[in-house]
Amino acid sequence: MEAVVGLLVMLLGVSSGVETYCDGRQNGAQCYGALGGTVVLQLMENTSEIYRFQWIKNNTLIITWRNNAFIENRIQDRSLFTPSNGTLRINNLSRNDGGEYKLEIHDSNGLKLSPRYLQFSIQAPVSSVLLVSECLFQGEMRVSCSSEGGDSPQYSWTLDGHTLTDAELLSGNKETNNITLKQHVSGNLVCSVRNHVSHVSKEETISECDNVPILAGVLSTLVLLLVIGLAVICTQTKKKNINPKDVRVIQRQERQLQQTAEVEVEYDQVRFSGRPRQTVRPSGDDCVYAKVCRDR
Repeated sequence: MEAVVGLLVMLLGVSSGVETYCDGRQNGAQCYGALGGTVVLQLMENTSEIYRFQWIKNNTLIITWRNNAFIENRIQDRSLFTPSNGTLRINNLSRNDGGEYKLEIHDSNGLKLSPRYLQFSIQAPVSSVLLVSECLFQGEMRVSCSSEGGDSPQYSWTLDGHTLTDAELLSGNKETNNITLKQHVSGNLVCSVRNHVSHVSKEETISECDNVPILAGVLSTLVLLLVIGLAVICTQTKKKNINPKDVRVIQRQERQLQQTAEVEVEYDQVRFSGRPRQTVRPSGDDCVYAKVCRDR
C-alpha cells in the first residue's frame, strides 16, 4: 500500500535545494523550510490507529486521508506521505507554502481528537559569505562579513576556535557583521552566517597590521598641514606687501582715466550737418548802400 501511495504522489523529482526536518506532533510547533528546498514534517506516529485526518492551511483544505488512502491532496505533484511513520515530505517549497496549518484527526473509533496547530515559515538560504579586512590608523583592524541571499541572517565570530573576547574586540558586537579588532590580534578568523535553514562560514588568516599604513597616514596628514600652512603664510605676505601710496596712485590713475573717458564721450556726441555750404551773397540794397560816396 505504501508503494502505491508513493507512486501516486511522487510525480515530479525531488528538489535539489536544502532539506529540513521538523517535528509537528506538538501543538504550536514552529517549522522552517528553505525556499526551493524540501521539508519533512513529522505529523503523527503512524496511521495504524487513525481512521481519518485532514490537514488544513489557513482554512483551506490541503489533504484528506481516510481508510489508508488519499481522498484529496492539493500538493500531490510535489509531496510524499509515508503512513508507516507519519511523515509528509514536500518538495520545491515556495513562499506560498508558509502559513498556519491545522491537523484534525479521527481515531479508529471515529472520535475526533484535539486539533494540532503548526506554524510553517519559508526562508531563503544563505548562499555565500565574503570577508573583507583593512588596517586602521593606529594598527587596529576592521573586518566586515557580508552574505548573499539568506533571510534574517545571524552572525558569529571565532578566532582560533574560540569566541571573540573583549580583550580582542575594540568595537562592535561579536554577533554583528562588522567588528574592529585591537592591535596585535592575529590568527584564524571565522565568520559564520546562519538562519533556520542554512549555515555558511568563511575563514581568513589575519596578521598584525604593520607600521606602513600608519606611517603613510601620518605623512599624508603632515603634508596636508604643510600645504595649508604655506597657503596661509603666502596670503598674509601678500597683504603686508601692499603700499598705501601705491593704492593712492592707482586711485588717481583710475580717476584720470574716468575723466578722459568722459571727455571723449562728450566729443563723440558732436554732430555735423551733412548739407553743403552755401555762399551768402549781399542783397541789392546792401550793394547800393556800399556805393554811396561823400562829396568833397
